[in-house]
Amino acid sequence: MRNIKGILALALLAGMALLSGCNDYQPKPRGYFRIDLPEKSYTTFKNNKYPFTFELPDSTLCRVVEKGERADDKYGFNIVYPYLRCVIYCDYKPVENNFREISEDFRTFVYKHAIKADAITEQPYENAEHKVYGVMYEIKGDAASQIQFVLTDSSKHYFRGALYPNVSPNADSLAPVTEYIKADIMRMVETFNWKK
Repeated sequence: MRNIKGILALALLAGMALLSGCNDYQPKPRGYFRIDLPEKSYTTFKNNKYPFTFELPDSTLCRVVEKGERADDKYGFNIVYPYLRCVIYCDYKPVENNFREISEDFRTFVYKHAIKADAITEQPYENAEHKVYGVMYEIKGDAASQIQFVLTDSSKHYFRGALYPNVSPNADSLAPVTEYIKADIMRMVETFNWKK
């Protein structure tokens, strides 16, 4: 009988210890799907229609799609990443005594994202040898566009681009893709040349 009472007391203590240990339940944070990011190799983008060249990932990762022949957008094209569901919208404008107007228009466009942005950082770029000057804007937070950039020679050419995902903006889940494409944008900027 004593043995049974001892076993019951031990079982009661073990049950109380188990029940008291379950009071600190905490839900797990929301997880995101893992995105496998493919290896890259770069190729030079050349097209007689455009007065510039630059390097971008090969056609297995992204492709260039021209926007069309509208009078106000005849030099526009998109760099589409189908696997990553992102697009870099690109536009070129020849400067015709309207450099300040074009620059302010773009800057205003970038800062329209300030409503949703946690911060907007500006990173200047200069390649005096090739007369390529620019600024890259990183838009932190859940804004529609995470990266925008502009390149110019300050006299004849003005090129701009903006990265947009084709999904709802969520900076945390998009961070790996944004960083992956940011490396492509940096390569594009560093290899950008105006044709002579």
